[in-house]
Amino acid sequence: MNSTQLNALPKPITEIRPSNRFFNLDLATVFRYRGLLYFLVWRELKIRYKQAAIGVGWAVIQPVLTVLIFTAVFGHFARIPSDGIPYPIFAFTALLPWTYFSEAMRRGATGLVDDAQLISKIYFPRLVIPLAMVVAPMFDFLLTFIVLVGVMAWYNIVPTWGTLLLPLFLLQAVILALAVDLWLGPINVRYRDVKHTMPFLIQIWMYASPVVYPLSMIPERWRLLYSLNPMVGVIEGFRWVLLGKGNPDFFAMGLSACLVLLLLFGGLIYFKRMERFFADVI
Repeated sequence: MNSTQLNALPKPITEIRPSNRFFNLDLATVFRYRGLLYFLVWRELKIRYKQAAIGVGWAVIQPVLTVLIFTAVFGHFARIPSDGIPYPIFAFTALLPWTYFSEAMRRGATGLVDDAQLISKIYFPRLVIPLAMVVAPMFDFLLTFIVLVGVMAWYNIVPTWGTLLLPLFLLQAVILALAVDLWLGPINVRYRDVKHTMPFLIQIWMYASPVVYPLSMIPERWRLLYSLNPMVGVIEGFRWVLLGKGNPDFFAMGLSACLVLLLLFGGLIYFKRMERFFADVI
């Protein structure tokens, strides 16, 4: 068969249609596009530190300065209790997961719109974008964690065996950030108000979490309602496994874990149902 005959043959056509099945998450396709996930994570890191004089140093400077400000304002002037823990350590162990979560949530909520040209031109599982947005801040988290270990050594605080459980609470923070992004991302595609409300939402959420104050300050009658904030269990877990002091609130940790899983499951379904409209609306 010559080239003329080959060109005359009908070309294979691949037709991509959105699934009508309610629980079709198609995670296998996402795994096949893991190369794209790696590229998007690398791109996020390059954009964040490109042409920055200090470079990755900003990943350390920002949380350290925040800890110093919190220590001066809330620890020294307001004299907020810290459960017998030096206030810089008390604040740092909470800012570690919070800084990661807030950054992952901020990027993920606007990631779909930021990659509008990519979404409107080629096919790939859209779930790769929010996944990349929650993986990229892990680099900053690791750098900040090294600084925290150094500060703990300065205060002669030795990590306990509970530190082995730290990846579980980190995973909970990652899943929570992804779950929130799966809800906010599609909403931001249709209503761009999300981008403008994110700074306010992050600020309110931080003060609604035990970052600058201990959970013990919350009255017992409001503890259940307060623990509906999933970041309560994450922050309490970080303080418990890193410092090994105090009486951890296992109820708040368990409740947060259950809420995170519910948010993730609902977010996956909502995201998959809405992604068929991304290219038309974005």
